[in-house]
Amino acid sequence: MEQILENLKENKFFLGGFVILFMIIIISNVFIYFYLKYEFSNDNNNEFEEDNLLKDNLVVVDEITKVTVEIKGEVKKPGVYEVNSNKRVNDVIALAEGLTKNADTSVNNLSKKVTDEMIIIIYSKEEVANFTKVKEKEDLLYEECVKTCVSNNNSCLNPNDLDSTTDTLVETDETNKKLVSINKASLDELMTLPGIGESKAKAIISYREKTKFNSIEEVKNVSGIGESLYAQIKDFITT
Repeated sequence: MEQILENLKENKFFLGGFVILFMIIIISNVFIYFYLKYEFSNDNNNEFEEDNLLKDNLVVVDEITKVTVEIKGEVKKPGVYEVNSNKRVNDVIALAEGLTKNADTSVNNLSKKVTDEMIIIIYSKEEVANFTKVKEKEDLLYEECVKTCVSNNNSCLNPNDLDSTTDTLVETDETNKKLVSINKASLDELMTLPGIGESKAKAIISYREKTKFNSIEEVKNVSGIGESLYAQIKDFITT
């Protein structure tokens, strides 16, 4: 036993060094383990972010497709055009070589994005004047714009596009609520009624010269004035 203790005393520096070396190896291995784990985690995160960026870019590319639109009315070259889905109504007008001198785009939303099978109608100044003379509500403008064509005009301004303070398109002044007498009104006064142009105004005058209107409903007896048009003017006329 004494011999063993002597040997331990003689080799204590050797044992101490061995213990220290052993601890250094353990600590190094632990450090390497956590370091590699951290690097692996970062690599995965970077790959994930790169994948997301690639996906985002692919989505943007996929959103731009070819669509077919038709433009008619007061443009120099009406017809069917194939354009990118990120184009606007104004771009299609440019493809049709621009507007004619008689065009009026005040009822068109030129900044609206095109969609497949979209119909764009550019009206003449006379057509716009006929359905913008008397307006009490902003949605009346949209309804009249659509009704002037058999198929919907997708480029029409809808009520949400209009500024409620726009006096040039929507007149709400009390003087505009004055009723028009279908028995006494002049040609010009009759033409202030929504949807009533010169030909229908003359038809009303021709009818009353033969038969006096006893009620506003009798205006439906005039050629060219049916239920739809009567519904538009009934609140603005009197006998």
